[in-house]
Amino acid sequence: MSEELSSKQLVDRIVKALEDKKGVDIEVIDVEDKTTLADYFVIASGNSTTQIKALTDEVEYALKTDYSLYPDHIEGRSGDRWMLIDYKDVVVHIFHPEDRARYNLEQLWETKSHEV
Repeated sequence: MSEELSSKQLVDRIVKALEDKKGVDIEVIDVEDKTTLADYFVIASGNSTTQIKALTDEVEYALKTDYSLYPDHIEGRSGDRWMLIDYKDVVVHIFHPEDRARYNLEQLWETKSHEV
């Protein structure tokens, strides 16, 4: 990530992109003190596989357009019910609500998360 863009600024832009595409139950989890995987997890839900794909595409587009920033990798394919976008310091999880409830990452990380 570029030095001028902080993890928090990246999170803020990701949240805005998810809100713009009507992402549901967007939460930000600060995991910096819990893991070396990332500083933040951003978790959101989409109500269909089509919306999950649209949310993923919007995050990618916004960061590419605004910051020339590309994900390190993406997990999941069109039609999947869980997509993961890895920007190293920030990892975005976009779930179908049923899968989000099953995996319950918020509880798994026993976070001090705050709803956005």
